[in-house]
Amino acid sequence: MSQTVLQDRGFAETNTRLDVELRKVFKVFNGDTAVRGIDLDIHQGEFFSILGPSGCGKTTTLRLIAGFEEPTGGEVLIRGKSMMHVPPYRRPVNTVFQSYALFNHLTVWENVAFGLRLKKCSKAEVQERVANALQLVKMDAFVRRYPAQLSGGQQQRVALARALVNRPAVVLLDEPLGALDLKLRKEMQVELSNLHQELGVTFVMVTHDQEEALSLSDRIAVMNMGKIEQIGTPSEIYESPKTPFVADFIGDTNLFQGRVEATQTSALQVVTQNGLKMWVKLQDTWNGSLPSEVVISVRPEKIQVGTTSTTDAINAYEGTLKHVMYLGTHVHYVVELLTGDRLTVLQPNRSEALPLHAPVQVYWAANDCLALTT
Repeated sequence: MSQTVLQDRGFAETNTRLDVELRKVFKVFNGDTAVRGIDLDIHQGEFFSILGPSGCGKTTTLRLIAGFEEPTGGEVLIRGKSMMHVPPYRRPVNTVFQSYALFNHLTVWENVAFGLRLKKCSKAEVQERVANALQLVKMDAFVRRYPAQLSGGQQQRVALARALVNRPAVVLLDEPLGALDLKLRKEMQVELSNLHQELGVTFVMVTHDQEEALSLSDRIAVMNMGKIEQIGTPSEIYESPKTPFVADFIGDTNLFQGRVEATQTSALQVVTQNGLKMWVKLQDTWNGSLPSEVVISVRPEKIQVGTTSTTDAINAYEGTLKHVMYLGTHVHYVVELLTGDRLTVLQPNRSEALPLHAPVQVYWAANDCLALTT
């Protein structure tokens, strides 16, 4: 969809670069700090996800943007304007909740038109805007149905239409696909991504689903205990995590604590607590100031496993195969090394799986693991 059409429909404008800004935002509930001084810039037209475990502060952050909560400290700005003491209904945002919050006694059309009627829009304007919104989410053939007559995915689309019909600057998505089964959730991820690209509206999504955030987002903020641990693109978050928490929370990884023993031009040697010696890529961000204690992260798909005992890999270790899980396209292995350390390995299903309890060797390159500071 062209920018001109977007502007005509009121879904997007080009008069500002940032749609949402959080400046040193705190939120305290009864003495407990839920959000701890976070800073956040969300760009216009971006699909931005706030990702983290339950209780990390991500939903509170979304509610602060929406206006359902007021910050204890700091400031929330939308399109450059402070939202201090601005109620939710006066903010240029709309929220899609996990429960959808549809009115069961109203039809699809009436649900989508509800907010416009509260604003006392003319009948002609209501007709046009509701029709456009329902057409966008491919629900224009269901206008006379009630929510109970719709599938979960169809209810999700109606909730999106109700948010879009008000022409917000920002659409807030609170675990929007959490109530759907796996197959439907995958389908809706594709539809949500397509809808975002078509509209050009800023989407801010809260989720605890790492795969969902990685597949949908332009950028992701990973939260932990009320703080933002890292902000980056999906590839940056996955391939170059900045902290052990991010490495462990985003996807699967093997973590080893150890001390730095030696350095080379582009790598350093780390000895783990059980005496395992690894060579790890030397990170440019350290700028010559090496830490003494680090946490090594090795993704399961970066590790090779086999029954052969000959390899020229810099990190190669013998062990025993303790667990084999067939996953269709991949095989998941658990290997116990001679040191007692256990690690997981994920290999493409290209040949017959290795036999359980077999002696094996695992190996990986120094560039395939990261040393992270705690």
